Amino acid sequence: MSDTSGYCYAFPAVRGVQAGHPFYIATCPLRIIPRIFMYDEEEVPPELRAQRTLNKSRIPDMVRYLLDNPKSYVFSALTASVGAEVQFEELSTGSNMGTLKVPMDAQILVNDGQHRRKAIEEAVKERPELGHDNIPVLFFVDEGLQRSQQMFADLNKYAVKPSPSLSTLYDHRDPSSHLARYLATEGLPFKGLTEMEKSSISLNSNKLFTLSSIRQATRALLSKGPKDGYDDSEKVTAFEYWQAVYNNIPDWHHAHRKEVTPAQLRQEYIHAHGVGLHALGLLGKDLLCESPNNWKERLEKLKSVDWRKANPEWLQRNMVHGKLSKSNVAIQLTCNKLKLTLDLKLTPEERALEEQLSS
Repeated sequence: MSDTSGYCYAFPAVRGVQAGHPFYIATCPLRIIPRIFMYDEEEVPPELRAQRTLNKSRIPDMVRYLLDNPKSYVFSALTASVGAEVQFEELSTGSNMGTLKVPMDAQILVNDGQHRRKAIEEAVKERPELGHDNIPVLFFVDEGLQRSQQMFADLNKYAVKPSPSLSTLYDHRDPSSHLARYLATEGLPFKGLTEMEKSSISLNSNKLFTLSSIRQATRALLSKGPKDGYDDSEKVTAFEYWQAVYNNIPDWHHAHRKEVTPAQLRQEYIHAHGVGLHALGLLGKDLLCESPNNWKERLEKLKSVDWRKANPEWLQRNMVHGKLSKSNVAIQLTCNKLKLTLDLKLTPEERALEEQLSS
């Protein structure tokens, strides 16, 4: 690299080579990220940019994550292209450790991490002490727009968002994830029959429920939003409710005793799918409200439910072209049928859905 002239940013860095191109891994204080890392303006046409425009709706949640977890947050590295020649001063001759010097007037574009960059900017405004933290940055020397665009495409081509179940398994900050893990490992009907990583169950799997469906159904049961917490009494209620439901669905007993395979249940019955579990959660919310003292007794009527997919009642409520629908309407109509079976009152909105069904 030729020497840079004028004023420079200096970063402790490690040099490497990838596909014949040098790159540098450095650490940068959060407080200087907004000043030196730029992203293309939205009005520039896509064909002249090297990344997507900001999705501003994502930023508040990322900012809140930083502000709420100043001692435990984790942000992955930014990837940036430097639109100028840089200088790398080796600690010793032939060393790949040293100081990376970047001209202050160089354009530095974020190829990957522009939303993190914006969230850092907003979070440091509210909590300036965060500015003393560091974030890793992967620097590439820019070789033109085409190379930068290709870098963006390559960096995002194989990015796969983790499944909701895996996110639930690993998220130790989210109260609903914590409760779902507890129910899946300690409570019936879920213990031993929960798919902990995937959010869909393969045809021949020996699992009956997904961790994400347990979380979703339990949120519905306790009428909770994504960010809400749970007190001890609510955890007990959830545990006892699902145990009571288990007591009144004989097929689930058969699965635990290995008298029938989960695959067979999924092929034939609504209760072996997330739609049925979610509907049972919604049912529990109204049942606990209407009958706080004898809800377990009323649940015994679940034994009379014909859960078979072939039941004409379900064909109108949650089946579309022979397949289960996961829509909110299908879940609510399934819940309506369960409420009617248990002689629970329908809300005006639920009655309106029933009228549409019969018209």
